[in-house]
Amino acid sequence: MRNTDYYVPAVALGIAFLAKLPALRRGWRDPLVRSVHFLIFTAACCFLFAAPPTIRAVNDLTGVPNVSAPLVYSLTCAFSCACLLLIVNWRGGAPEAVRARSRAWSLAYAGAITALPVFFLLGDAPVERLRDLDTYYATTPYIREMIVTYLTAHMVSAVVTTTLCLRWAREVRQWLRAGLIVLVVGFVLNLLFGIAKLAAVAARWTGRDWDALSTSVAPPIVAAGGLIVTVGFLLPLLGPQLGDACRAWTGHVRLGPLWRLLRCPARQRAAMPQIPWWSAPDMLLTVRETVIHDELLRLQPYLDDLVRRRAHDTAVAGGAGEDRAAVLGVAAMVAAAVESRSLRPHPGTDSEPQPDSGPASDAEPDSGSVSEESSAKAAVALTAVLSPGRQRLVQLSNALQSPIVAAARQEAAPRESSPR
Repeated sequence: MRNTDYYVPAVALGIAFLAKLPALRRGWRDPLVRSVHFLIFTAACCFLFAAPPTIRAVNDLTGVPNVSAPLVYSLTCAFSCACLLLIVNWRGGAPEAVRARSRAWSLAYAGAITALPVFFLLGDAPVERLRDLDTYYATTPYIREMIVTYLTAHMVSAVVTTTLCLRWAREVRQWLRAGLIVLVVGFVLNLLFGIAKLAAVAARWTGRDWDALSTSVAPPIVAAGGLIVTVGFLLPLLGPQLGDACRAWTGHVRLGPLWRLLRCPARQRAAMPQIPWWSAPDMLLTVRETVIHDELLRLQPYLDDLVRRRAHDTAVAGGAGEDRAAVLGVAAMVAAAVESRSLRPHPGTDSEPQPDSGPASDAEPDSGSVSEESSAKAAVALTAVLSPGRQRLVQLSNALQSPIVAAARQEAAPRESSPR
């Protein structure tokens, strides 16, 4: 593995840990919160201290060859314990039973972590090995026991957590189930790491050379497994927030055609809410919806119920259902009203003033004008179509692509621009 394969995940996990520190301060008494942060912290430390440059630096700093070995193995055991503790607290149950299981696993792994430096002190490992210490010292007394202890602890954690997650995944749905499935993948990779390492060590006991399993196969497996496990634990916690953000962003984009159609003239547009594109998706969506509703309200004097009924009847004749036809009818009416507004501004708007055609008393009646009765009926129809909420507004925006709406808009433009 390249050094970046260790340091990039370490930095990413470190950032995630720092980002969640406020939550840790607020919920320090919650075992689940502590378990989440402990797991992220230990995962980051595992990647950081397992990198060959860090191993060399620690060895040089202490002046003890291979002293990084018990440190990295202890961190690996701590990560394995963190996985177990998080699953136990996450699954929940009777408080006393949860605390008892947590204490049992904590004591077991505390014993393993304590044994690792003891074995290292009892053994003899004078030759510094940055990548292949497991196989190089596989037959060395006490160093061998240190290696087997950390691998056994790691594999036990992988087997137990995989079993717990598989059982639990059958009982839950949505983001929690997705997170558990991701966790199973990560724990299986951790188990494969342990198997590959132990197989290479056992091969040395029998005089064989399977070192490639330990030095080439196992490291990328555990790197992927550690990241996947962390993602699996975070997915149910962050998934609902990500889902809401994606839905808000999707809604914002899908409302684009309607928003662009309704945008008022330049002088009015300056007064419209202006927020940066990088704002929160729900804020972007709320502002866009507000602008659309405001513009629909300003468009009311131009709404013609006759246009809506014609488009509705055309849609029904084309085989559309009543709900779809109602949306297409309103969309055609809105599109035609936009054309009417651009050619015949309503008094009191900020559109450009039109040339005076003479005294009002001498002017001919505007054959393209909308009666108050038709406008009122159109407003009622518009309200009825939009009453189901946000999704209907999106349907209205999508309906603007319909040929029925395009035909209504084209018909409105020539009629309004023809000489009276």
